[in-house]
Amino acid sequence: MLAPTPILTPRLLIRLGATPATKEDAIREASQLLAASGCIDAAYGASMLRRETVANTYLGHGVVIPHGMVDDRHLVRESGLAILQVPGGVEWHDGQIAHLVVAIAAQSDTHITILRRLTRLIQDEARLATLRHTSAKEDIAAALSEDAPASGSAGPAADLRQRFDWTVDYPTGLHARPASYWVEVARLCPARIQVRHGSEVADAKNLIALLQLGLRCGDEVTISAEGDDEAGALARVCAAVTSLSAGEKASARAAEDAAAKAAGPVAGWNPSDSPRSIAGIGASPGISIGPIHVLATAEIAVPDQPEPLTTGGDRLHAALATTGGQLRALADDTERRLGKADAGIFRAQGDLIADTDLITLACQLMVEGHGVAFAWNAAVERMAGRLSALGNPVLAARAADLRDVGRRVLAQIDPSLKSGHDLPDVPCILIAADLAPSDTAGLDPSRVIGLATAQGGPTSHTAILARTLGIPAMVAGGPALMALQNHGSAILDGSTGRLYLDPSEADLASARDWRDRQRAIAEEEARERALPARTGDGHSVAIGGNVNNPDQVPLALDQGAEGVGLMRTEFLFLERGDTPSEDDQYATYRAMLRALEGRPLIVRALDIGGDKQVAHLHLPKEENPFLGVRGARLLLRRPDLMEPQLRALYRAARDGIAPDAPRGKDAPLSIMFPMITSIPEITTLRAHCDRIRAELDAPDLPIGIMIEVPAAAIQADALAKYCDFFSIGTNDLTQYALAIDRQNTELAPEADSLHPAVLRLIRMTCEGAARHQRWVGVCGGIAGDPFGASLLAGLGVHELSMTPRDVPAVKARLRASEMSELRALAARACDQEDAAAVRALEGAAA
Repeated sequence: MLAPTPILTPRLLIRLGATPATKEDAIREASQLLAASGCIDAAYGASMLRRETVANTYLGHGVVIPHGMVDDRHLVRESGLAILQVPGGVEWHDGQIAHLVVAIAAQSDTHITILRRLTRLIQDEARLATLRHTSAKEDIAAALSEDAPASGSAGPAADLRQRFDWTVDYPTGLHARPASYWVEVARLCPARIQVRHGSEVADAKNLIALLQLGLRCGDEVTISAEGDDEAGALARVCAAVTSLSAGEKASARAAEDAAAKAAGPVAGWNPSDSPRSIAGIGASPGISIGPIHVLATAEIAVPDQPEPLTTGGDRLHAALATTGGQLRALADDTERRLGKADAGIFRAQGDLIADTDLITLACQLMVEGHGVAFAWNAAVERMAGRLSALGNPVLAARAADLRDVGRRVLAQIDPSLKSGHDLPDVPCILIAADLAPSDTAGLDPSRVIGLATAQGGPTSHTAILARTLGIPAMVAGGPALMALQNHGSAILDGSTGRLYLDPSEADLASARDWRDRQRAIAEEEARERALPARTGDGHSVAIGGNVNNPDQVPLALDQGAEGVGLMRTEFLFLERGDTPSEDDQYATYRAMLRALEGRPLIVRALDIGGDKQVAHLHLPKEENPFLGVRGARLLLRRPDLMEPQLRALYRAARDGIAPDAPRGKDAPLSIMFPMITSIPEITTLRAHCDRIRAELDAPDLPIGIMIEVPAAAIQADALAKYCDFFSIGTNDLTQYALAIDRQNTELAPEADSLHPAVLRLIRMTCEGAARHQRWVGVCGGIAGDPFGASLLAGLGVHELSMTPRDVPAVKARLRASEMSELRALAARACDQEDAAAVRALEGAAA
């Protein structure tokens, strides 16, 4: 473990009876005290002023905490506090009056202690009133040096029966991501589990409570458990807590490397003339040229309309359930489009709205007589305010996430409170005060070609998503951005973090030339990834993209996908609060066919159940939904779901496919059914398809099945007689073959799709299909791993479908291979003893 970080007492610099005329004067006076004492470089004062342009540092009850930008922390020589007592007050922001200006210069996380003391202090209004007028500096120094609450300590908190002592060794403390993992593991345990730091205790199953402990590297905590299987629960939680240590240290090193790189010179476009510019922080590289569109900020006025607690509680429960489904869908979609790390943003948001303290507070407000929408919004704001008050920038970002997901729930409670963004019809550079992660993830890069926000930072979720989407972006541009008007051309350089307004023709030409050169480089790479995945000895593997809606098709094709190997239709159900009609589905499938222009589209019929639950379908609760009524089993029991979907698909085929279209893996539209385990299921589903096709006079479509359970793989030779193709879902096949719930965080690392048992099931499937000349695809996770794709090709798989961004690397690996080598490699992999041994073969395939 890391050695505990010593809690250093920062230098206290106190000035009584200060009379600054403005907020800026107060910050300059405080920064001068810090500079004169040697705590900061003089330039840090300017950083503190910049901070005020992107965030309000008013803490509450007359206390403000000006501090510098995170990127300027290197200007702090020694931790210190400069406190100005302003008896007459100074206006801070929108009528807020500050009486105690506590300017913070912190080298590391020592400021968390001060902020925790301040958050306690502002709850003691009588003491604050005394501090505003005291003539003794010692009174103020004492208030900022006490670790116990001003009203006195309640005594040590009691630990539960089984306990484990641990020193936090995460370099950035307990922030949202590791805390979410703690909660995830704790909730799987029936026992009560708590985390104690000093006299403060948090429920280990409550994310917000854990974050409010404000744990830093070096803090000592006691984790304890009591109840059913308490020893096992404590062992599992402690294993989870300690297992993250190496990863957190690696993340911290990566962050330090990124920060060092960001602090150095950046290469970007520079104007030859001198246009007016607004400087921020580069968040996503690239250059965009276009008109500015300023997104108006509008506060949502939430009406307070009381209603009976029973109906209000039902509405809140339904809104939370629907939003939970939306977040799971959004996380799943984001993982496939943008990657697992970005998807974690929305999984953490799901934990935030499941927080028991948050729901309890909303219910308490409803009991007091407030309406459900008002109560929910107030509870979210109160909880978000508590996180913001801790003064930790990481936790402040989680407060923004809480508000983001809170607005999603609010829109479900009352659709009239849904906030939307009206964008012009032409591509634009979008200007906004800030954007929530879900707003950013939903941006259309063809309409929003650049993004500039007044707030935020380069490590915010919005910035991360903008980089993944490939949208040039700058953040922290300040209030000057929001004062702009919608007008003509501007140039946004996301590398240097500058927005150039009203550029000259010469600068526009120069910027276009620079942008065109960058595009030329990208186009050269695109030409390479557009080549077929054909091995050196002439064997071709079809490459598709996993795509959920028509808007994602252009990106998949641009990345080199030759079609869509998996359209997951459950997103049509998960992303809305009601069941899509036949016409709704038809419109989506037709749009997919138009977007693909004759390229293959494989549509998976509704796959609901297991980890994908839809509140508005009112499905019965199952003890083990992964082994229950899901996929084809549900469709056969719910004709109200199956019939409209099949009719919509055959209507789309009738209206959008040429009569002479090919069949097989090159067919413009194929249907595959999930969770198939028996021949009667296939024959019954085919009978439904044939009946609907005849009723609509639609073309005959290839019908395939998902191979997701060992029974289907073992009996592949028999199943192949009754269907046209197989598509192997390696994620579920791995789960069922290894008897590991892929949502079990403790066992998830062992659920490796390259386990020899899984590979042998895939080989068995390919052999069974070959007996009846059926083709086999894979749409699971290992299809997008270049090494996994090599093994799959060697096992006899004909088509691979993956997240679009994985396409170039997979195609490059296959083009660099010989089929004879891949077959030999796959045979060796099947003969290994475990997944680790299989992965050790990767060097031989490189």
